[in-house]
Amino acid sequence: MAANLRFKCAVVLFSVLANLFSAISLHEISPVTDRVLCIQSALAMDAETEPLSSPQPHLAPLFKIRILKRYPHDPSAFTQGLIFANGFLYESTGLNGESSLRQVELETGRVLKKYDLPFRYFGEGLTLWKGSLFQLTWKSRKGFVYDLDSFAVKREFSYSGEGWGLATVGKSLVMSNGTEDLIFLNPKTLVRQRSLRVLDMGNPVPLLNELEFIKGEIFANVWHDDFVAKISPKTGKVTGWIDMSALRQELPPESNPEEALNGIAYDAEKDRIFVTGKLWPLLFEIEVIQQ
Repeated sequence: MAANLRFKCAVVLFSVLANLFSAISLHEISPVTDRVLCIQSALAMDAETEPLSSPQPHLAPLFKIRILKRYPHDPSAFTQGLIFANGFLYESTGLNGESSLRQVELETGRVLKKYDLPFRYFGEGLTLWKGSLFQLTWKSRKGFVYDLDSFAVKREFSYSGEGWGLATVGKSLVMSNGTEDLIFLNPKTLVRQRSLRVLDMGNPVPLLNELEFIKGEIFANVWHDDFVAKISPKTGKVTGWIDMSALRQELPPESNPEEALNGIAYDAEKDRIFVTGKLWPLLFEIEVIQQ
């Protein structure tokens, strides 16, 4: 009797596995489902590097923010890079099949110009250097250089590892790759100049994401953290943490796990800081103040 029961259980298990593999095969040949699976796969791979349940310790001095203005932001934009130039926002969005380069009107959030990346690319960090926009991609190890006015692709470049955030710091481009290291690149040749390890009171700060250079310091989003790190570009030392958690109270109560704080832009002419997040319906002008 026991042997017969074991045989029946084995048959049932084999049937279940066979049906499962059959369903997977059918999904693979469906173009629509394949697109959905690619997007879900991108999010799933992102989740593989999800931080531990214990939050990143913030040991350097703490700062808080004051919200000065609120602006509309495309809630479907998976923001990966953000800058402000010539009176406009320029934004890089991610996800395969959704990645783009955009020119955005600040006051209305309206997309004035848009370039869609090929499906195979997952858009990432963005910066401006001498009239050209530089955009990274996540795992493709390829970046693009665009004309600021026309969005025409001027050239492509390659780099090792993943591409996350990007900023212009003096005569260099600085990129993050999801680790605690910042990579300095020559903006003319895109050759690596040096790397800088980011430490908070001696502790490495991993998952550095979108970057912006503000008043001599690198502001860095940390993936799935509502605190922004202020980093010395000379030493890599975290000089402070900016608590952005108050922005969460401004968002709709229904939250998506991927709605991470991500996107910092600086208007140097008017000394304005703008921040937003992935899939956020709002963009904020903020003031950083002492805790």
